Amino acid sequence: MKDHNHHISRLAGFLKKNPDDIFSKFALALELLKINEVSKACILFESVLQQDVTYLGVYYHLGKLYQQTGRLEDARKLFSDGMKVATKQKNEKTRLELAEALEILNSETEHGY
Repeated sequence: MKDHNHHISRLAGFLKKNPDDIFSKFALALELLKINEVSKACILFESVLQQDVTYLGVYYHLGKLYQQTGRLEDARKLFSDGMKVATKQKNEKTRLELAEALEILNSETEHGY
């Protein structure tokens, strides 16, 4: 926990100095997830996406967050949009990860899990 707080404080400091630092926003959101600060992480991920729709890493994490919080249609859209971005960037690994996440989500909702 102490380690997470250190990372969080450091990243928050970077963002305070440079609020448009997209990498620090993304990293801070990931750290916040580790301590179950879901709503704060969601706000940061959404900010990353708003700032740069080509920031590929955000699609999986924000999609999973939406899925966990019951925003299933938002999650579907994010996974699908992320697959398109990954295709444009020729990032097959990420495209496949997003396709799998979408397939799992669709399967779970289809079977009522």
